[in-house]
Amino acid sequence: MVEMAEESYDVIILGGGPAGLTAGLYTARHGLKTLILEGRQVGGRSWGSHRVENYPGFPDGISGTELMERFIAQTTRFGAEIREETVVGLSVFGDQKLVQTRGGVYQAKALVIATGIQKKQLSIPGEMEFKGRGVSYCAICDGPFFKDKAVAVVGSGREAVEDALKLVDVASIVYAIPGAKGYSEDVEELHELMNHPKIRIIEGAVLTSIGGDMVVTHVDLDHESIDRLDVDGVFVVSENVATTDLMREAGVETDEGGCILADRHQKTSLDGVFAAGDCVCGGMQVVIAAGEGGMAGLSVLRYVRSLKTHAKNPPSPDKLTEP
Repeated sequence: MVEMAEESYDVIILGGGPAGLTAGLYTARHGLKTLILEGRQVGGRSWGSHRVENYPGFPDGISGTELMERFIAQTTRFGAEIREETVVGLSVFGDQKLVQTRGGVYQAKALVIATGIQKKQLSIPGEMEFKGRGVSYCAICDGPFFKDKAVAVVGSGREAVEDALKLVDVASIVYAIPGAKGYSEDVEELHELMNHPKIRIIEGAVLTSIGGDMVVTHVDLDHESIDRLDVDGVFVVSENVATTDLMREAGVETDEGGCILADRHQKTSLDGVFAAGDCVCGGMQVVIAAGEGGMAGLSVLRYVRSLKTHAKNPPSPDKLTEP
């Protein structure tokens, strides 16, 4: 990236979900010039959620959209700027970070990565139509809505097995649908799944559509003996699609699954670059993302303050050594 920056900020936050908005709240409230860049939907995956019942302060629950609207209003109240632009390039040169979007090039002293993750979708009829009305991608988030109801869990990996076992605590029956290839045999909890009295594994089945009226009522299958299952909920637990390729190219370390590695202060492998929320794979919950965003914001404040202190009090010549 060689373009000259069009605008300069104290901190640029990549991602406008719960983590990014909370980080921006902390930095803007303390007077840092803050830019939040979001290339998809401000509010992240929480926007559009039918109901959130596990965020403190809302005993009767709140829709995901309304909750995110409140996040946005509080963050922008303190002067944080939000731009809906897609990031296409990222470079880190010591205490100068350059971010290139389709709309321009921006410079900052610090970065917060809060890009979240993308859940791979099934891309079948009814999936998007019933999202938030029976179709879910998070058992911890939405499982309690299906107390004493029938649900299907679609997926073959470790997360799918774990989510099916979580859902037996609330659902009347759990249909486990691993797909044509079946479950990965190296999943530790597979034996428990196969022997649980409330779980019925539908082997060799492929989900072809999700149906219902106002909410989900059934799923259709491509299977040798079962064409349809009556269910109230469908939990899609497929692989995550990493959103961190640009970060890795810039030198930010990730694990083998694409999760950004960050310490307890949300610091990454690069000085002045912090990460929070689902992109660090810490829990995939709004409250956890917000907490990590707050910590990242505090760490940015300390980092930018240290740069200003160093600029005011540079080391004396007698303390400098030749390389």
